[in-house]
Amino acid sequence: MSSRAELLRPAPFATSHRLHAEPTEEAPVSSPARSGLPIELRGVSKAFGQREVLKGLDLTIEAGEFVVVVGRSGGGKSTLLRLVAGLDRPSAGVVAINDQEVAGPPLAARMMFQDARLLPWQSVVANVGIARGPEWRRHALEALDAVGLAERADDWPRILSGGQSQRVALARALVSRPSVLLLDEPFGALDALTRAEMHKLLEGLWRQLGFTAILITHDVAEAAALAERVLALREGTIALDLAIPHRKQRRAATETELAALRARILAAV
Repeated sequence: MSSRAELLRPAPFATSHRLHAEPTEEAPVSSPARSGLPIELRGVSKAFGQREVLKGLDLTIEAGEFVVVVGRSGGGKSTLLRLVAGLDRPSAGVVAINDQEVAGPPLAARMMFQDARLLPWQSVVANVGIARGPEWRRHALEALDAVGLAERADDWPRILSGGQSQRVALARALVSRPSVLLLDEPFGALDALTRAEMHKLLEGLWRQLGFTAILITHDVAEAAALAERVLALREGTIALDLAIPHRKQRRAATETELAALRARILAAV
């Protein structure tokens, strides 16, 4: 007899239980299905009073692309993410998702923050299905299954570890199957081992679901590990726009080559 999780799991999450294991050297690493939406910034500037944080950015992000934005504190990373999320408006220029100008939080996009922001008075499954709607519990259980936490559905957030809390936050961001996922340094507070596990989980879900992803981070190693493309912001402008080799090529690279890649990104910051 099939388990409840197997009965509830929809097609896009059908192989979610395999995401926790590193692909073998023999297994090919396939490209994600491109079901995300393109993002475009045209002449985008953002000022807070007299301080201009972003300066005339022109940027195109392809549908389904995984972009990591690095930069120093105050360099405009979070501002860029908030503009795409529709939480702020540009002082000049246009931000568009799928050729539609962003004038408020778009239905196609979801955001994951630096902390999990779980409601302590709600169970794990209720936190994931917080938007409610028809069959909310079924959809929330499916999302929790995809991040490996279906068995913790009825627990309280206070008994979760930091990594588990971020898995719940990721499930909450993905429960509505967004076409764009925006990540504001979600792994910065995690220990190195948990962070590596979250990297694997996020990459696996991105390859399965094909959403467009923008992640911001201070961590150059994280950028090199996750990105298809790295953008370095410096003083409100794009100082580096670098395509990163396919993940399988990165696993085959020598430590010297990886160090050179990280050094190139760091130099641009």
